[in-house]
Amino acid sequence: MTDEELAQRFEAARPRLHAIAARLLGSRADADDAVQETWLRLARSEAAAIENFDAWCTTVVSRISLDMLRAPRTTRERSWQVEPWRDEPVDPAGDPADTVARADQVNVALLVVLDTLAPAERIAFVLHDVFGQPFEEVAGVVERSPDAARQLASRARRRLRAASAPARDDRRRERALVDAWLRAAQHGDLAALLALLHDDATLHADYGTSTTDLSGAAEIAAQAVLSARLAAHSTPVLIDGRPGVAATFADRIVSLMRFEISDGRIVGLQVLADPQRLGDVTI
Repeated sequence: MTDEELAQRFEAARPRLHAIAARLLGSRADADDAVQETWLRLARSEAAAIENFDAWCTTVVSRISLDMLRAPRTTRERSWQVEPWRDEPVDPAGDPADTVARADQVNVALLVVLDTLAPAERIAFVLHDVFGQPFEEVAGVVERSPDAARQLASRARRRLRAASAPARDDRRRERALVDAWLRAAQHGDLAALLALLHDDATLHADYGTSTTDLSGAAEIAAQAVLSARLAAHSTPVLIDGRPGVAATFADRIVSLMRFEISDGRIVGLQVLADPQRLGDVTI
């Protein structure tokens, strides 16, 4: 196989490899890195000795994703992956794989629940239940026996079922809080904003050429009052599976705000208003 033929074959496999990595990692940016590393390893390998090209690529991209999942989370950049915030129609008695398989891409809200799984459980569940990989191949990725890989996937299903109902209840409470925040900001209701914020809440805003950091409920609420027009053009969304709002003008996202919520209060706000970074964000 010539270098050109190898590159063509990898490009044909790239969409599937990217889909696998994105489902495992929950980030398009991380998935790009995983697929690129897969290509580099392929280019350095003895391609002629590879008996099953697709299986080899699947195994390698999955192992790379597994290593990334095991890495400290602080080393992994947030993706700002945005999707509409719809009700979660997940039946806790059903198979979580059905929810995933019905969608073109993994719903990032489900990734929040997937984060409760150990990396090996997540790999086994996604590869087998979502992509239909036999446990013999999954075993090679997680470096366990096929029976052990089967147990990992089974344990993942049980944990996902157990987590789905509480996660859905939490999401409803979070949505009510985000809606209340937007109403208060739109009407300049300082007292309502203060009631939603933890006393020690923080805000970090990235404008591309500059950043802003605010500390304390009073500073953040005062800034929110000044952003009434922006709030009027905002709608609740999920950002990396977390509560957030997107502000749009002329069908263009001009600002994203991600909420950190604890015990029913807002403890942190992350704002992205960098036009260059927002140019790549879609809902």
